[in-house]
Amino acid sequence: MFNQIRLRAWSEGLRSQPSLPLRVELWNGQRLDFSPDPPRVTVHVPHARALRYLLSPSLYKLGRAYVEGAIDVSGSANDMIAVVNALASNAVANNMRTALPALGLGRLLGALARSHTRQRDAAAVRYHYDVSNEFYAAWLDPGMVYSCAYFDNGDETLAEAQVKKIDHILTKIGVRPGHRLLDIGCGWGALAIRAAQRYGARCVGITLSDNQARLAREQVERAGLGGLVEIRLQDYRDVGGQFDRITSVGMFEHVGVRQLPAYFRRMATLLAPDGVAMNHGLTTTDPDSHGAPHGGGEFISRYVFPHGELAHLGTVIQAMQEGGLEVRDVENLRRHYARTCAMWTDNFEANAQRIKGMTDARRFRIWQVYLAGCTHAFTHDWISLYQVVCGKAGRDPAAIPWSRRYMYAQA
Repeated sequence: MFNQIRLRAWSEGLRSQPSLPLRVELWNGQRLDFSPDPPRVTVHVPHARALRYLLSPSLYKLGRAYVEGAIDVSGSANDMIAVVNALASNAVANNMRTALPALGLGRLLGALARSHTRQRDAAAVRYHYDVSNEFYAAWLDPGMVYSCAYFDNGDETLAEAQVKKIDHILTKIGVRPGHRLLDIGCGWGALAIRAAQRYGARCVGITLSDNQARLAREQVERAGLGGLVEIRLQDYRDVGGQFDRITSVGMFEHVGVRQLPAYFRRMATLLAPDGVAMNHGLTTTDPDSHGAPHGGGEFISRYVFPHGELAHLGTVIQAMQEGGLEVRDVENLRRHYARTCAMWTDNFEANAQRIKGMTDARRFRIWQVYLAGCTHAFTHDWISLYQVVCGKAGRDPAAIPWSRRYMYAQA
């Protein structure tokens, strides 16, 4: 009886808001529609106990209920995320609950998130990346680039935009023949291979993922670049030597906010005196590093990136300075990542049946929610992506280009 009273109050409150393309199907056959138009999202509540997910919703709670099979949701991934966010926003506006700050973003995980040991970081990377190479190949571009693409005109295919992203990075840092380049978090090797093929750079790519390392080495051999590219299964803290150029693309989110000064200090140590480095990574747009609202960050920390942490751009720049690096250029690619995630989501949904055959239902739902949720987060300025070019602090400014024109010169 109490749940029925709460359900009535919840549905009446929701109907007082703008039309929502949602249908709720209850275990007793009752249907609740919240739009005169056909529903784009249907939530099936299999028993009374599952009502609590709807009556006090958040992105985390509803996402968890869907992933764990406590409720079922049908509709496109993008529509699902939009409707769930509307439910969570409505709940907060009506003081039905207090939005949770994101776990893994410095506050709720506390000491656990700050404990970034080699073993813990390696386990977190393996959890995320060692699903299977076939799984990632089903929705990434043919080059297997799992980071923000770069859309020079906006009409590029995903494959074209990923090549442009790599070229944009290599142009920004001024890679030249014979340069020794370190790619921290090399993924499946696309950047290192491109740097060797196009510029004749001698590259070392490091990853903590066995699957990535194995396929990257195969790609290097197929390209005939064994003499120029070395792929290592190695932690960035264990790399020695010096490099003319250093790239870190989509990796520093695993480092930990408190470890960022040490991370950039290590980068500065590995960088040659006149070398150039670039960090390409996600940031939270919340100045207090609370992360995505409505529990979105909590979902990602629990199910997608264990121990992952996002810092605000200001924190990143300060950490670079503390680590002995001078920031030379900063570029916001939020629009580019919103487009990239939208393309990944489309690919994932287009290949849903094949992907379901590669993994279990739980993991499929995790990634379905995650990819569409990221599209929503970038679109609504919850998180962003910055490329930051830097060099060793205190150097002669003569090594710094006068303008940014060189970054956009036609090859």
